[in-house]
Amino acid sequence: MARLTYDQLIKRHIDILRHLQYKSGLFSASKPGVSTGYDKSWLRDNFYETLAFEVIGDWKTVEKTYEAILEIFLRYEDKIDYAIAHKPQAPFEYIHARFHPETFDEFWEEWGNKQNDAVGCILFRLGELEINQHRSILKTPDHIRIVNKLVKYLNSIQYWQDRDSGMWEEGEELHASSVGACVAGLKSIAQVPDIEVPAILIRRGEKTLNNLLPRESAGKFVDLSLLSLIWPYHVANSFQQDQILANVEYHLLKKRGVIRYKGDRYYNKNLDSTSEEAEWTFGLAWLAIIYQKLGHMDKANDLLKNLIAEDTPEGLPELYYSNSPDYNENTPLGWSESLFIVALYEMNQRLEEPALKSAVT
Repeated sequence: MARLTYDQLIKRHIDILRHLQYKSGLFSASKPGVSTGYDKSWLRDNFYETLAFEVIGDWKTVEKTYEAILEIFLRYEDKIDYAIAHKPQAPFEYIHARFHPETFDEFWEEWGNKQNDAVGCILFRLGELEINQHRSILKTPDHIRIVNKLVKYLNSIQYWQDRDSGMWEEGEELHASSVGACVAGLKSIAQVPDIEVPAILIRRGEKTLNNLLPRESAGKFVDLSLLSLIWPYHVANSFQQDQILANVEYHLLKKRGVIRYKGDRYYNKNLDSTSEEAEWTFGLAWLAIIYQKLGHMDKANDLLKNLIAEDTPEGLPELYYSNSPDYNENTPLGWSESLFIVALYEMNQRLEEPALKSAVT
């Protein structure tokens, strides 16, 4: 590929990401028709995919996505009502984390559907958009009603002690990343007029979070998902941030990405599935964004350069196989594209010398 400036890279990847959005407003996780099932739409992925459009000021795209998400919650309001009245026992009784991007239908096959962070992240961004960005997302009494029910839902499932499948949709544990997303969501949405969030609901989550950190769970000492507690959620204190970053860099950071956790079997290169974990590209962008915000620009720049080198003609893949230039079919991954754009945009804003703005891809 030719030599591109940061501005050109941002434009190129915005165009790639924009092609993942359906007319409904929802984004698919990856390109339509991909055989892995990533042509579906995840609540969490939509949360991360819209961050790129926020930084460039494309509020029309952001608002369209969140209007679609609110429509999904309203469509399944009876299910939410049932979960509020009767604490869910089976995974299918929880709010689903993924939907058809055109029909908004749930997908019912067995997989780790209990993903409490998916609800927390939406509440977090709704609050941020309303209060900090002054965007009118909650426009109707229906919107206010359903958001209040999402708060009651988190209380019903007792998110602060609920074992879920977490960000990676795998085995059920009490995950710091899930609890933290809910804490951040409740704190954010509590600032919105007409939304009622009992203070005890936040304190319970904070207590659990402080007891868990810097671990992700009883079974995982360190996990890529913990970066979310630093950014975008800002629920880890400075000491916890330092611990998380040190652990992620020492145990998980690789050349082409960040492994999710030790022993990850997803796209593991070895037949025994106990080593050679796949390297997730958005991990590099995530670390770069965090270091930018902490003022460690040299570290951020090095990470971003490494990520630029891993770009492909199709866009950024979900992951590279361990110690390999080969990547999987989920290319482009919308989540990776978006965090890459945010990292590029933030670096572009901070650079003072025009000569430093060009990068090799």
